[in-house]
Amino acid sequence: MQRIRLRYTKRGRLRFTSHRDFQRAFERALRRSEVPMAYSAGFTPHPKVSYANAAPTGTGSEAEFLEIALTEARDPEVLRGLLDASMPDGLDIIDAVEARTSGLADRLTASVWEMRLDGVDPEDVRTAVAAFNDAEAVEVQRKAKNGIRTFDARAAVADLRVVDAPADSPVARPCAILRLVVRHVTPAVRPDDVLSGLRAVADLAPPVPAAVTRLAQGLFDEESGTVTDPLAPDREAAPTAHSAVAGAAVATAPEGAGSA
Repeated sequence: MQRIRLRYTKRGRLRFTSHRDFQRAFERALRRSEVPMAYSAGFTPHPKVSYANAAPTGTGSEAEFLEIALTEARDPEVLRGLLDASMPDGLDIIDAVEARTSGLADRLTASVWEMRLDGVDPEDVRTAVAAFNDAEAVEVQRKAKNGIRTFDARAAVADLRVVDAPADSPVARPCAILRLVVRHVTPAVRPDDVLSGLRAVADLAPPVPAAVTRLAQGLFDEESGTVTDPLAPDREAAPTAHSAVAGAAVATAPEGAGSA
């Protein structure tokens, strides 16, 4: 059985796609692409697809991950192209590797998020960010199934800063862009929780909902403060063309070849 790990996006209007909607679209793409999927056992077999830490509905993402199991080996890049062509524009399959290591979910320990705050002066946001970063704890509330839950949004935030808007951005009204690195903890701290924290410490309240995009997701490097590519270990574990040829040569060399 071969396992393939895929990276996909949620762009534009498709950011409002729910995880269940994506699952349906992806399973249709598997059928259209005639992927030799492995299926679970039991009375209601379903394709073996494992999703990892999907972004909330309404947020865009450049870094969503899943893993599929196949009954026959396929070239990952060819498979990626077939699936991408069968998906709606905006739900794009942008990377594929053969799974050669274990624990993909264990390597998703942090996310890099970007929040665009339209109608907000960047200087006001810088003041709020400074207050948030200086706080030892920032309690926020979120509605849960069992009522209102209160938790600290500060501890999970490894980095929070204001970044310059792209040069081609419209300048009709003020706009601030936040970049944040959030550790995956329990309870999960989401970008909207951080925005609630900014409201709590500095009364920052954007006039329109923030446009939120996940830029990266992976293993958090405490030393550098960066989030690394979770598929890199699988690429590094893949045999190179040189080593594959060398291995074949060793396997077919006659006994005693190369001896003095």
